[in-house]
Amino acid sequence: MTAAPVRVLVVDDSASMRAALNRILSADPEIEVVGLAPEPHAARAMIKDLNPDVVTLDVEMPGMDGLSFLEKIMRLRPMPVVMCSTLTARGTEVTIEALRLGAVDFIAKPAGNPLEVARDAELLRTKVKSAARSRVRHQMAPARAPMAASAKGMRDVVIGIGSSTGGVEALFSLIASLPPDCPPVMIVQHMPAGFTTGFAGRLNAESAVTVVEAGDGAPVERGTVYIAPGGERHMELSPGQRRIRLSAADPVGGHRPSVDVLFNSMVRLGKGAVGVILTGMGADGAAGLLAMRCAGARTLGQNAESCVVYGMPRAAFELGAVERQLSLSAMPEAILAACRS
Repeated sequence: MTAAPVRVLVVDDSASMRAALNRILSADPEIEVVGLAPEPHAARAMIKDLNPDVVTLDVEMPGMDGLSFLEKIMRLRPMPVVMCSTLTARGTEVTIEALRLGAVDFIAKPAGNPLEVARDAELLRTKVKSAARSRVRHQMAPARAPMAASAKGMRDVVIGIGSSTGGVEALFSLIASLPPDCPPVMIVQHMPAGFTTGFAGRLNAESAVTVVEAGDGAPVERGTVYIAPGGERHMELSPGQRRIRLSAADPVGGHRPSVDVLFNSMVRLGKGAVGVILTGMGADGAAGLLAMRCAGARTLGQNAESCVVYGMPRAAFELGAVERQLSLSAMPEAILAACRS
């Protein structure tokens, strides 16, 4: 029996962009565009009448901006939303906030030469179909996560974290819960180039730890979280020293940066490493986490109930790479406990 197509509502104030997105999405027989809305007020009525599976939402629109509309959606009628962003400083900032509010994913609006447009079009179709399978929840009132206990007395370890779809929202919750003297944390979150600088800045402003976009050769220090630069280079722990190495090597499993590359670089630490796999589509990080566990590292995975997409954690769990599965809310204390044991 053939599955019903994913029903999509496109919301964008540009008539030409609505037409382009309609054309791109309709080219996939597994997707049906059920409506085209020029602004949020029209979109609100269409959501009620058409009951779409997924909404693609322009970041910046007149009348009611995309963030305000997204907040209303997530509070009143939670559903999968994919943000369509422009690659500007303002567009990047708003997109990060949208992901924090509960948008499942985002994509830069298709632009560039025909090859680049075709690549972006295929990525958009993939993300829309993945969003339809995601798990969304009511947006709760914003609240700062409770600070975890002090990291004093912990072993000399390095924490590696990998995440993808749903990871921005998860990392805001997790990193804000870590104490300022936490062991060093290295994070690969699948994001395009240009977004991780702003992401690191936002995390830093709302966390007790220092959060930075990783630089090549930077020392790995306690109390600091390092975010791999998006879409450009892999991030590794340099052999024989506690420094970061950024590499422009080919993508691994379609990803650069790759979680597997980070985790494999931590294998030599053995019991001096803790590996964590969070929400995300696909299997990046599963093999690397298994190698870490076999070398003696403690390994944790986010459980299905708290994941937006239970893909990467599931792949790692089924491979035998995950020592314990637990909810996102329980993850900070579990990480620190793993650093003590």
